[in-house]
Amino acid sequence: MNLRKNSNRDEEPEIMMVSFIDVLLCLLIFFMASTTFVGEARVQVQLPEASVQQQGQVVRDPIVITITRQGAYSVNDRSLINSSAQTLSAAITQVVDSARDLPVTTRADGQPTHQAVVTAMDVIGRLGFRTINIATMNEGPEGAQGAAP
Repeated sequence: MNLRKNSNRDEEPEIMMVSFIDVLLCLLIFFMASTTFVGEARVQVQLPEASVQQQGQVVRDPIVITITRQGAYSVNDRSLINSSAQTLSAAITQVVDSARDLPVTTRADGQPTHQAVVTAMDVIGRLGFRTINIATMNEGPEGAQGAAP
């Protein structure tokens, strides 16, 4: 390695700019190709307004099936005469007519038999409902279920 200054060499060092320009042009082409131009401001269009609710549609409350501690059913706070699946099916059909797109919420006490809840879910499914919810309560601060004192 020659560290001494060579007196024969009077040339100044040059920086090769060709590769630098090539990289800049590639970046310029990349950004031009990947940029999307907003064309919404060019054409002024007044969009029509629509209401949130359709005029002919009636908003109906969801169906709430309550199962008591003894396993008795009530549909929308109306108690049924017995806890058979046929009575529950008839009560739900009477409430909804033919609308099967309504959500159904099942509220059960923590102590009824598992069979009472399964029977209610089975009746709801056989009637053709697809949105079935199960209502629960959060635990209180002492770990007990949140009943009011």
